[in-house]
Amino acid sequence: MSKIHTYDSDAIQVQYDVKRCIHAAECVKRLNVVFDSGKKPWIQPDNASADVIAETIHACPSGALHYARKDGGASEPTPEHNTLHIEPDGPLYLRGDITLLRDDCSDDGVLVMRETRLALCRCGLSLNKPYCDNTHRTLGFADAGVVNAAQEAAGDALEARGKLHVKPFANGSVQVLGKLEVHDAQGNVYYRDEAYFCRCGGSGNKPFCDGTHNSNGFTAE
Repeated sequence: MSKIHTYDSDAIQVQYDVKRCIHAAECVKRLNVVFDSGKKPWIQPDNASADVIAETIHACPSGALHYARKDGGASEPTPEHNTLHIEPDGPLYLRGDITLLRDDCSDDGVLVMRETRLALCRCGLSLNKPYCDNTHRTLGFADAGVVNAAQEAAGDALEARGKLHVKPFANGSVQVLGKLEVHDAQGNVYYRDEAYFCRCGGSGNKPFCDGTHNSNGFTAE
């Protein structure tokens, strides 16, 4: 369940979802006069313009930070392209026109949220699945974040736009349906219009699922 705190200035409201924050610290590095974990409150939106705060929040990879403009300024734009970045030893970072669904054994699933930014667990150990919660750091998940190019069809570049449907299957993989650019940790780019990503941590073909969740006891909604 989300735990959202709000911080207001006359021009903008900053919304912070505690449970989705993985301390990537993009906000702190980019705009420390507003985002400073050494202060209380740690978010002080009076200290910068609404435009600068909004631009900083766009860099938050987990979607823990959002905003609502109170000055008539633009809301967060939908990213032009759907992308998935594989973080070495860490999560899958998704950006795009995202619809997150919950598996209910139907073809469609149940709507959880519409988003532009997600950090999805791929170690299998998060206590806040399907989101990353940094458990990979404390329990030693290791994966270089590189796609096995020998097994990946080259294919033609897709125009990675449009809706992206993300559905974690109960006790299984996460399906990403829609035109997508997959960026691995070596800077290689692959194109998919449907993919099944490992979220149990055990696949021998990471980041993609190979069915290992069926034999390693992985459980998740």
